[in-house]
Amino acid sequence: MSQQPDHAPRAPYGPLPGRGAVRPITRWGTEVMHRPNRPVTTYDEALRSLVADMVATMYAADGVGLAACQIGVDLAVFCFDCPDESGIRTVGVVCNPVVEVPEGRGRALDDGEEGCLSYPGAFVECARPDSATVTGTGLDGESVTFEGDGLLARCLQHESDHTVGTVFGDRLANRARKKLTKEHDKTAPEFPPGWPAG
Repeated sequence: MSQQPDHAPRAPYGPLPGRGAVRPITRWGTEVMHRPNRPVTTYDEALRSLVADMVATMYAADGVGLAACQIGVDLAVFCFDCPDESGIRTVGVVCNPVVEVPEGRGRALDDGEEGCLSYPGAFVECARPDSATVTGTGLDGESVTFEGDGLLARCLQHESDHTVGTVFGDRLANRARKKLTKEHDKTAPEFPPGWPAG
């Protein structure tokens, strides 16, 4: 899931904060990745600085989304820069996300491949609803809502999961999880400790 920098993205709540520092990505198995993260209650320069580091790290790792726990910070916030089904990119930041997906007759599943920067180099099919809406707050505490289909729907669900301590491997059957582990282990030398920083 690499970036698509060719077209200006949709930024309904403003651009992503810049000038952040690239940090090492926290891996699955670390405690902060597997428990609900603390809600954001203070909207200040420290939060903006944290998100700037998240953005820089996401881009350095060629990702389309990153949650704070993925750089070891216990805070329920994520950033993203991700295309939807039509290829239009949307960028945003969501604190304290709540995700909604279609239920009943309106529900259709997309069983496309999924990967995670905290378990790099591995991708397997993971069925998720093909559209999603996420609500929460932005960097200044304002209410925000993002919705999308395609990869954007997958990203919004994946990153919201991180804030409640769920990694996408938790959603896989044993066979798919074994395949994911095998792929991860095979590519591990490409993602040394400290990646993508340094």
